Amino acid sequence: MMPAGQTTCHAKYFAHELIKRCAASNLEKLAGTLVDAQVDLNPHQVSAALFAFKSPLSKGALLADEVGLGKTIEAGILLPQKWAERKRKVLISVPSSLRKQWNRELLEKFFLPSEMLEARSFNQAIKQEKANPFNQDALVICSYQFAANKSEFLTQILWDLVVIDEAHRLRNVYKKQNKTARILREALTSTPKVLLTATPLQNSLMELYGLVSFIDEYTFGDQKSFRERYARLTTSDTFMELKKRLAPICQCTLRRQVLEYVKYTNRVPITQEFTPTKDEQVLYDMVSEYLRRDNLQALPPSQRTLMTLVMRKLLASSTYAIAGALDSLSRKLRSKLKADDRLKAALQAREEIADDFALLEEFEDE
Repeated sequence: MMPAGQTTCHAKYFAHELIKRCAASNLEKLAGTLVDAQVDLNPHQVSAALFAFKSPLSKGALLADEVGLGKTIEAGILLPQKWAERKRKVLISVPSSLRKQWNRELLEKFFLPSEMLEARSFNQAIKQEKANPFNQDALVICSYQFAANKSEFLTQILWDLVVIDEAHRLRNVYKKQNKTARILREALTSTPKVLLTATPLQNSLMELYGLVSFIDEYTFGDQKSFRERYARLTTSDTFMELKKRLAPICQCTLRRQVLEYVKYTNRVPITQEFTPTKDEQVLYDMVSEYLRRDNLQALPPSQRTLMTLVMRKLLASSTYAIAGALDSLSRKLRSKLKADDRLKAALQAREEIADDFALLEEFEDE
């Protein structure tokens, strides 16, 4: 039912305003879909969204604004426009800890419905005889690992857009051992992608190569060519050439560039001395002594260094954090005493600890 005083002509006009085609650089491209959005947009965010729309032939964009400049909002600007154009096959792949945050912000700020897919909801959909749980009437949100594990279902959907948050966690896609990133890149090869990250480059220029190749494998050619040309930026000409080749695919805004209209609170760090209780110190010493043993059956030999770092990270967090991991080790050691296959028990132990430390794969990359 139309509001009083409006005719079918009004309805057609409003529909036209929503879905009309505009030049990518035209603000009218976005204005109609954001009229009700609950966000205060800044110029750099609109600019980033328009950049992502810029080339109809582009396979995607890398939005690499500095921390705190609203990359989630920039992606949120894109999504209502796609929704208004009735291009609604949209996948949002994020670290598992950010799924609920994305689900809530899409609804509260942009009034967009989204569905979180995880093992439980996926299996439930399969039991209800749904051919492909990724085929939803809402935006689909899932973790990297889940998307990679269900890649055969992922490839059955003709996605209009894929948004990947915290994309630097996939930067090592060029390495053969990074299975999750490589599976995702292959599954989403022909899909337009928007990658969001504040740290596209951390340790090596090869990480930048990895992120760009996730969008388009042919931008820089193969690894060997990229290494030979850009591994060492020894001249300004080489540096400028790299910037020029990145320009069509990557946009980055720094905090110092937006001080004119974004006022940051001056942060003053305060060091707080912490003294563990007697029981906490005893626990720390006992776990440390255990991890230093030469013959350590609880952890797989090939992963001992990594697992030791993980255990120490949990130990430094709290007694509650380490308790779950210690309980997992205890149960696996008991089962290992009964098991004939020692290797299987060791692998199970690694998987159990991985459940207690959700970012194990990303931590291993670091």
